[in-house]
Amino acid sequence: MVNFGDLRSIEEVEKQLGIKKLTPSELLGRKLNEFEKKYAPKVLYVAGSMRIPLPEPRVSVIGTRNPSPEGLEAARNITEYLVERNVVIVSGLARGIDTVAHKTAIERGGKTIAVLGTPLNRFYPAENKNLQKLIMKEHLAISQYPIGWVTKPKHFVIRNRTMALISDASIIVEAGETSGVISQGWETLRLGKPLFLWKLLVKKDLEWVSKMRKYGAIVLESIDDLEYVVEEMLPPSEEVPLAEKLKIEA
Repeated sequence: MVNFGDLRSIEEVEKQLGIKKLTPSELLGRKLNEFEKKYAPKVLYVAGSMRIPLPEPRVSVIGTRNPSPEGLEAARNITEYLVERNVVIVSGLARGIDTVAHKTAIERGGKTIAVLGTPLNRFYPAENKNLQKLIMKEHLAISQYPIGWVTKPKHFVIRNRTMALISDASIIVEAGETSGVISQGWETLRLGKPLFLWKLLVKKDLEWVSKMRKYGAIVLESIDDLEYVVEEMLPPSEEVPLAEKLKIEA
């Protein structure tokens, strides 16, 4: 719940942080379908310089907070490939895979969106405070929770639904049997959007991976498989891909 004891101070914080209130339809630039409306928040709080409605295509790169070296490398390589093709990287700003996805997108000159499980004036985890501030200034941070909201564990699961909503597709890089990203995987499938599972997940013989594959999730065996993702399953980019710009300049 929100503590409404001092609404003036809440408004001051929102103004100081440059927070805007938008509906999901305003953020995406289109009406929501009936499946999207079911769990879509009524209001989203956003801060950053990314244009609204959001540019396309947008892909979530997500995974465990405790990745293996192979998982970290995969997250970097996947993000680099997508950024070079002007894909906006969406993630949840958690430690681990999410952090690598955001940082790699920024380092490679791409765009990134952080979808938070806390209000925009809270920094969780604390070590990502500077990263969150950078995203809120030069990219985009989104929360469905207003200033003053008391955060509980369930709010991060609800946040995952919102991440699935604003993404054109989701890629789960690495996760365990009880990982929070599982909820985003199922929501992605429920919304009829493409869900991709990196090959590390198959090697772990996880029950949810087998179930999601039966419902249409696609396993990525190599970085080269991402060409199919970008060319066949995502909306076209509105800009010349970075990879093409580099060829032209060369």
